[in-house]
Order: sequence, then C-alpha cells, then structure tokens
Amino acid sequence: MQKSLFRRVRNTAQVDLRGTLRADFTASLVVFLIAVPLSVGIAVASGVPVELGLVTGIVGGLLTGLLPGSSMQVSGPAAGLTVLVYEAVREYGLRALGVLVLTAGLLQLTMGILKLGRWFRAISVAVVQGMLAGIGIVLIAGQLYAIADADAPAGGLEKLGGLVSLLTNTLGSADAMSAVAVGSGTAAMLVLWPRWQRAARVVPAPLAAVALATAVVAVLRLPVDRVQVRGLLDAIQPPGGGDFARLTEFGVLGTILAFALIASAESLFSAAAVDRLHDGRHTDYDKELIAQGAGNTVCGALGALPMTAVIVRSAANVRAGARTKASRVLHGVWLLVFATLLPWALELIPVAALAGVLVHAGWKLLPGKELGPLWRDHRGEVAVLVTTTVAIVVTNLFEGVIIGLLLAVVKAAWETSHIHIETVTSTSGVVRARVLGNATFLRLPKLLDELETLRRGGHHVELDISGLRHMDRACHTALLGWAERHGEMREDGSPAENGADDNQNENGDGEATGRVVAV
Repeated sequence: MQKSLFRRVRNTAQVDLRGTLRADFTASLVVFLIAVPLSVGIAVASGVPVELGLVTGIVGGLLTGLLPGSSMQVSGPAAGLTVLVYEAVREYGLRALGVLVLTAGLLQLTMGILKLGRWFRAISVAVVQGMLAGIGIVLIAGQLYAIADADAPAGGLEKLGGLVSLLTNTLGSADAMSAVAVGSGTAAMLVLWPRWQRAARVVPAPLAAVALATAVVAVLRLPVDRVQVRGLLDAIQPPGGGDFARLTEFGVLGTILAFALIASAESLFSAAAVDRLHDGRHTDYDKELIAQGAGNTVCGALGALPMTAVIVRSAANVRAGARTKASRVLHGVWLLVFATLLPWALELIPVAALAGVLVHAGWKLLPGKELGPLWRDHRGEVAVLVTTTVAIVVTNLFEGVIIGLLLAVVKAAWETSHIHIETVTSTSGVVRARVLGNATFLRLPKLLDELETLRRGGHHVELDISGLRHMDRACHTALLGWAERHGEMREDGSPAENGADDNQNENGDGEATGRVVAV
C-alpha cells in the first residue's frame, strides 16, 4: 500500500513537471516572437547596430533570467531608454556606450547590495508617468521621420519643430509615401490584431505586423529602406582602456547616473505591475536590482544596449502561462539561435515597419485614461507630470527627471505644511494667537501676513506655538524676530491675562520683547 501511494505521488510529480516544462516552453516562444521585432526596432531607433539589441535580449534571458529577484518578468532593451541612448551615442560615440552601460550596471549592483531597491518605490508616480510621457513624445516624433525614411534632428524640440517640413517633403516624394504606408500599416496592424483573439493567442501582434509589412514590401518590391546587418561578432565591441578615460567627463557621469536610475526605476515599477498579474512569489526588489545590475554590467562589457525589465514581454510571459524562470531563460536561448543562424532574415525587414512598432510603443507610454481622474482628485500631481514631460522634451531625459523630482519634493513640502491660526481675545484685550500645523518656509509669508493683520488691529498679541507639529529653521527665526518686535512667543500655551506683567523686558519698560520656551 505504501509503495502504491509513493508511486501515485511520483507519477503526479512527473505530470506536474511535464506540465510546467510545457507551459514554460510555450511561453518562451511567445516572448521570443515579441522580443525579436522590439529588440531590433529599439536598436535602430537608438542609432546602434541591430545585433546589439539582440545581444541585450540574450543577456537578459541567459543571465538576468537565471538570477533571483522576480521570477516572471523578462529583461531586454526597452523603449524607455531609447531617447537617452540615442543622445549618448550621438554625443560620445558608439565606442563609449559600453563604458556607460557597464558603469551604470556596477552602480545598480552597488545599490542592490546596499538594499536600496525598496526606495525606488518612494519615487513620485507623477514623475514616473511624466518621464514615460516625455520619452513617448520624443520617441514618436523621432520615429515619424523613420517612417518616412528620413533622418531625424537631434533634440526633442527640433524633432517636433521639423514635422511640418517633414510632411511637406514626404508628400512630394513617392518613395517616402511608400515608406509611410508601410509604417502606418504596421502601426494599424498592432492596434487591430489583438481584437482577433484566436490569432493573437498564436502569433503576437508585433511579429504579425512586422511579418506582414515585410511580405508586402517583398512582393510589391517597394523602394523603402531595410535593416542593415553587420554580423553578431562584428557588432560586439567591448570597451577599451582608452574609453574608460571618458568617465572623468561631467556629462558622461550624468548620463551614467541617468542610465542607472531610470533603468532601475523602470525595472522595479515593472516588477510591481507584473506581481499583480500572477499569484506566485513576489519580487525581492534588492535582488532584482542586483540581477539588473549584473545584466547591464555584462551588456556594457559587450558594448550592447542597456537593459531593463520590459513590461510588454513580462506581461506576455505571464499571460502565456509561464510558471518558472525557465521561460525567460529559454527565450534568451531562442534569441541566441536566431542571431547566430538567421541574421540574414533581419535584412528583409523594412525600417518603416520597425518605426511603426515604436510609434505604437511610444503611444502606449503616454498617460491617457489616468489624466481625467488625476485632474479631478490631484491637480498638483498633474502639474508635476506635465512639468516633467515638458522639461524632458525641452532639455533632455536626465535634466527633465531631475526637474520633475525637485517639483515633486516642493509639492510634497507645500501640501504637508498646512498651517492656520486660532485666536482668542481675553477680557483685557490680549489676543492669543495659536499656530497649528506644520510651519515651513513655504507657508511663512502667509503666516507673517496674518500675524501683522492681528497686530494692526491695535491688540497686544501673544503667540502660542504649542500646536505646531513641525517648525523649520526659517520659521523659527522669523517668528522669534516677530515676537521680539511685537509680541510674546511661547510653546507652553499658558495664557497671559494681561500683557503688562508677563511681557516686561529686563529694563521694566513694559514693551513686549518676546520670550521663547523650549523651542
């Protein structure tokens, strides 16, 4: 009987193992089919060889996929860093990219070891949404040029400002109109394909859209630009010793910090979203940060693109039924096989089709339905979001995020520094002004104005600060000065029925000099 029970348990375990392997195998194929067009498209938009996008996806699967942290999310090149990478390559050259990514990876490793991963959850959501919206706008503007097989200007404002001339030039060129038709058709396919649920479960929308566009271009022999392939080994350029000398430049250090912080924030926010999609073990943020840092360190050593956890691939992985991290590791295996054995297939893909994929990806980065409720309930958050977005478009990604973070801090300080004055007038005419709330420099002008209004009424004012939960140095100094000039300040809240006795100074002249008790 015991043998029979053991046999049933063993058979059940074998069935579960086979079911898990089958589910992970299927999910890995789905993620692989999504990763190929996205990785190639992001590499093209970043201004680097297409193979480097695949290399980042391979490292994200084979290395980051094996490490602990999140078991379900998939890492690779992300649209969120496209704008920053493009600007870095344009500014410092392709050879410097490996140094930037490698150093950013080491910084992520350090933050993970110091257990700073959880602190990324303290970043204002409005700043993150504004960052993604700014990236989305610049990404869409840049890819509109690629859809027309035209070269995009450098900055975000220049891209937006050149759209009118782009439209004029495109309408006057038959070849450009052909490319626009291919790119627009690809974007439309991405929107419509998921509505055909039976087909979408078999073939992911990005693959279907790019495959159809490639087929149409091949059959009709349209004169559009296609992806250029150099070969996997030729594309990989590890940084040399001279490249590390760039680390002494201030701009390079700012770019590294932007890489590390934005990649970390995007990965950990993605982890939080993926955790809501499944019932398994949730993410250890510090371990996930270490995993992302290890992946970016290796990507940098290979001269490839930076990686983040990608919500599109991660969500597809969960929805495809993945049960363990084997699915994301296998997706890296399929990418390696494809990049090694079938690189020629990439040369068939029209650039306009990949641009259509990225226009769709950029559109999904923009806040849509969230803006209405946010405006009704938290207008200050909308101000932070819009300011961050505009700052990114006008300046660059790093400076825009810094501006957004500073504004979020100021907003939080403003909202937490609620302050008001309660007044009670005694029979002797002394006005007791009790200050309640949090006294910070942001509310100081209003506070002093109200106190001056009380004093101009001809009353002797006693200032009571016992109701303050917090008072910063600026308020302390200002209120002390006001009390020395006009009234008395005390923290114990004891009443003064007549000001002549309690408020005499050392000279006995009866004028209020101000007294501070345990401030």
